Amino acid sequence: MSPQDERRRIAETWAAKALGWNDWDSEAISSDASFRRYFRLHRGDDTRVVMDAPPEHEDTGTFVDVAARLASTGVHVPEIQAHDPGQGLVLLEDLGSRPFHHVLDEDNADELFGDAVEALIRFQREADTTGLPDYDPALLMRELALFPDWFLERHWRVEATDGELDAWDLVCATLIRWALDQPQVFCHRDYMPRNLMVADPNPGIIDFQDAVRGPISYDPVCLYRDAFLSWPNERVDAWLEDYRRKAVAAGLPAPEDPDLWRRTCDFMGVHRHLKVIGIFARIRYRDGKPKYLEDAPRFFAYLEQSMARNPELDELDRLLESWRQRRVV
Repeated sequence: MSPQDERRRIAETWAAKALGWNDWDSEAISSDASFRRYFRLHRGDDTRVVMDAPPEHEDTGTFVDVAARLASTGVHVPEIQAHDPGQGLVLLEDLGSRPFHHVLDEDNADELFGDAVEALIRFQREADTTGLPDYDPALLMRELALFPDWFLERHWRVEATDGELDAWDLVCATLIRWALDQPQVFCHRDYMPRNLMVADPNPGIIDFQDAVRGPISYDPVCLYRDAFLSWPNERVDAWLEDYRRKAVAAGLPAPEDPDLWRRTCDFMGVHRHLKVIGIFARIRYRDGKPKYLEDAPRFFAYLEQSMARNPELDELDRLLESWRQRRVV
């Protein structure tokens, strides 16, 4: 039996014992870009999910802590029914198998995103941020560094010149300034359709363990400028403006100026898009999971949209074009 199969056996046996189940069926339901894996246990119509998060790689305590913060606001996160931090195991309510990105279409997007925004505003306004990490300059810079370290050097196999690195540092400084100048709120940090489940109440929210106290625009940008679904830029702008109006009405410190908000979302998005491209390359070359990098073109398209309407990003545009012309892959 392989080590992964043995961990699955341990996880499922532990979960069944916690439930008092003597017989059950199981299925692997997902593995994500981290070391976490999830298995669904069935007994008749009753189901639960067990998270397997090897403690040498993942901290289930953080997951449990953030789940409690979110649950206290009334948004729908999976109820935690058992937890063994030493083994890295968590027994969870089953939120089903219909993530937003599997069901979103032109006709239902307004309704589903409306539910997502209602939940987002609620936890931004009410969730306790005490003790959460700050999305500070060091973290923002580490994330931006993923792009040159993993995508530029490892995937495109381009070595930046000293002058290009200086220009890159100036771009990073601009992006970090825009991130830090925003109001800071509870930030899920990956609030995208893949991590929202069609559930009752809707949505069920998952994958929240990396939450921080961060920029108010970060989660709305994640929601609409997604890794797996793209929408016309005009529709995204309208959705983001709708969020802004609702956030202001709810008492959140979103900008009163729609144009400032649009630019804020563009700059926050550029930070996230560069980070995600770097993460996808790291997942491929470090972790042996190549499929994520197939979505890099979607993020470059997002970058193009933001660079085209924000002159402060002209330097980034020039850098990307120069590096693209020298790429090996």
